[in-house]
Amino acid sequence: MVDLNELKFDEKGLIPAVVQDYYSKKVLTVAYMNRESLQISIEEGKTCFFSRSRQKLWRKGETSGNFQHIVSITADCDLDALTVEVIKDGPACHLGTDSCFENAVWVNPEYKPFSLDALYELIKGRKDCPKQGSYTTYLFEKGLDKILKKVGEECTEVIIGAKNGKEEAVFEIADLTYHVMVLMAQQGITLADVVDELAKRHVVDVKVKQEKMK
Repeated sequence: MVDLNELKFDEKGLIPAVVQDYYSKKVLTVAYMNRESLQISIEEGKTCFFSRSRQKLWRKGETSGNFQHIVSITADCDLDALTVEVIKDGPACHLGTDSCFENAVWVNPEYKPFSLDALYELIKGRKDCPKQGSYTTYLFEKGLDKILKKVGEECTEVIIGAKNGKEEAVFEIADLTYHVMVLMAQQGITLADVVDELAKRHVVDVKVKQEKMK
């Protein structure tokens, strides 16, 4: 564990802090901390930064309610920069977006970035802004019963696919995953909600194993 006195603050007494979502690993923002704000962050378990423009401390979420609960703080190899992993209560950016980094500058055409978060946002977008000819929009227009029917059908397809081997199982699981995410968007359930629930079960599982070992 690194002692705070070993950290290298710049000539203005600041150290950059890259804030990252604990679950998705998405970079949320880059801010600065001084010794006092870092100490407050550790003591309170929520991010506290130093505003260079206002020359004062500010606790993320103190006006918006979008607090960032700290999971870990890690220093780089030179001890002059920090990564802060957080579980956030809401948007990280003051503009209301999930992350401050939403403006693409360049994307390598040889790669096709994909994430479940991006897929969920696309699905949610079809719900909020229907697009004619979109299958996802069609499901939302048909409503909950239709979506549940498709989820049920895809569950059966997964069972059949698994009996036929890995390749078919993967194909059917992908179909099921998509339809489950449509259901999630319909019900207002986020990926973070599911991850939180799984995390709770992991803690329970660890406790059960510990009890068995006694």
